[in-house]
Amino acid sequence: MVKSRQRMEHSGSADEVEAAFYEALQRADIDALMACWADDDEVFCVHPGGPRLVGSAAIRAAFEQMFANGAIHATPSRVRKVETLGSAVHNVLERIDVLTAEGPRHAFVLATNIYHRSAQGWRMVAHHASPGVAHETVESHDPPQMLH
Repeated sequence: MVKSRQRMEHSGSADEVEAAFYEALQRADIDALMACWADDDEVFCVHPGGPRLVGSAAIRAAFEQMFANGAIHATPSRVRKVETLGSAVHNVLERIDVLTAEGPRHAFVLATNIYHRSAQGWRMVAHHASPGVAHETVESHDPPQMLH
């Protein structure tokens, strides 16, 4: 765990922080996961169907509760990025592997991860995940027929 924290303190990019975040989820490593987050009272996290969690303490408590059931097998793919010198927004398709009464299954979640560059390097300031669906979502480049 110390190695993960040291690596995060000297992180070079938002991509590296994102990789460390998903590695920490897969290992149920709360310290490595929290090392990805900015030390700021306004950071926030929204899990699928859950409330907005504001601040490091609330985020840590939610992940600790989730990790009590084991690691979260989330694999990121199809990342869309918007980056500037001081911030990065990543929209990620997450494949979540879960064990159900019927056996292993997977769900797909769209997550938006926002990173800011600080004196400590790049850090996550927001994670917002959609409710899971059973099938991989299709990307659309066409304007929607209806908003919301």
